[in-house]
Amino acid sequence: MDEAEAMAHAIEHAASVRSQTSPNPWVGAVVLDANGNVVGVGSTEPPGGAHAEVIAIAAAGAAAAGATLVVTLEPCSHHGRTPPCGDAIVAAGIAQVVVGVHDPDRRVAGRGVAALRAAGVTVEVGLLGDQVTAQLEPYLHHRRTGRPYVVCKLATTLDGGIAATDGSSQWITGQEARTDVHRLRAESDAIIVGAGTIRADNPSLTVRHVEGTDPLRVVLGRAPTDARVHPCLEWTGDIRALLDELGRRDIVQVIIEGGSAVVRSFHDDDLIDRYVVYVAPALLTGGDMVPLLAGPTAPSIDAMWRGRFVDVRRLGDDLRLDLIPHTRSATMATDHPCSDNDTEV
Repeated sequence: MDEAEAMAHAIEHAASVRSQTSPNPWVGAVVLDANGNVVGVGSTEPPGGAHAEVIAIAAAGAAAAGATLVVTLEPCSHHGRTPPCGDAIVAAGIAQVVVGVHDPDRRVAGRGVAALRAAGVTVEVGLLGDQVTAQLEPYLHHRRTGRPYVVCKLATTLDGGIAATDGSSQWITGQEARTDVHRLRAESDAIIVGAGTIRADNPSLTVRHVEGTDPLRVVLGRAPTDARVHPCLEWTGDIRALLDELGRRDIVQVIIEGGSAVVRSFHDDDLIDRYVVYVAPALLTGGDMVPLLAGPTAPSIDAMWRGRFVDVRRLGDDLRLDLIPHTRSATMATDHPCSDNDTEV
């Protein structure tokens, strides 16, 4: 196995723990001996557990001496609940470390690489960096900005409706798409909905159909005292201040699930980092249906909002479309610290 194949393998291992590590990053690591044989693999454990590099090195045992460690994210060089991964790498006698991307956390941000090089370890950075950046985008965003990565989930008919004139909306999409929504919830640390959605649908907003921990439930406004969403955080202030507060609480990713006026408010303030739209092969066929986004229509084609599709997949009879705003850079700088977040758990 060459280093690129090993990095792809590490990315797969990181994906397997995506919903288990937050607020720490979901990282994968592979140890290769001098002949390119895999002698150790690892992925980050839940908060308080070992990091991917330490697990991979432990699995390699004596074979780690003189070997190459391939890891998706820059190894840490500071004490959190666990000792620095850099110390374990040096102690094991690893000769070379190949890193996917730098860690923008201000306690790392190049220091991990520098410490390894100072100890005589050869370090290369950037292998499959675009793929690693895409995988770690919520974490990188949180560490750079101090705010959570905002995912907006929408389910719509082909003609852009989210509910009929009587307000009914269950179910627009099929079971496969609904299961995928619960996977998104499991990957998110908080879920945001408007109080109107709570009053109309009384959702529980928990994770079902997949393994995962229920996110913090955030209601914009006041939820009825008997609503199933309790316990929840009720918020009546500015939504930018809400994102600041959630960032301070180590919320790495939030998902917005409605209603259309709430989505529109985040959209108009350019606060959505990724739109995940589930499209059903169905038509409501009318101008009086509840639209995907509430509010006024763009006055001209030139004023129309545009994004960029980054993923399209089929889920049963439905489609999942992932898009990001054109204002978001496709390639993020990951080597500069922007967050004052000091928490590692």
